[in-house]
Amino acid sequence: MRIHLLRAVNVGGATLPMADLRELAAGLGATDVSTHIASGNLLCTPPADAVGFERALEQAVQERFGFFREVISRSPDELQRALDVHPFEVVEPKYSYVTFLLAEPEPTAIEKAQTFSTGDDRWEVLGREMHVRYADGAGRPQMKAASIGRALGVPGTARNLNTVRKLIELSR
Repeated sequence: MRIHLLRAVNVGGATLPMADLRELAAGLGATDVSTHIASGNLLCTPPADAVGFERALEQAVQERFGFFREVISRSPDELQRALDVHPFEVVEPKYSYVTFLLAEPEPTAIEKAQTFSTGDDRWEVLGREMHVRYADGAGRPQMKAASIGRALGVPGTARNLNTVRKLIELSR
């Protein structure tokens, strides 16, 4: 079982019904297919080549819906480790996020991203995850997360800690 996270679906005109996502995944050979909320959280057992499945799913979404979105997957244990090492005090779980990155950013990219002002918001990259705590919530950020993400140079998709916990629960 793997958790496949699609970046930026059902926002900004990139509509991807979860029933269609489940159908695409099953059509590519995935089993035990389910989704959680309408933000691109797909749980399934992919065919033997997990990375090949991710790229094929990206291509299938692009062909069927006309937009490209990265698919980033982790095992349930990897999600649990990301949750366990979250470096910030969790005052409100919906204000704390893990951004799952496609790859580990280069140290020079992290250094560049650290030059951006964040106000009372905090972020830290640990391996292939960027951990974030928004002081006032993601809807009212003090930091410019998009600028930091561009500086890191690798695509990622964020989930709040409530969603990460639920995905772990659903995957077991």
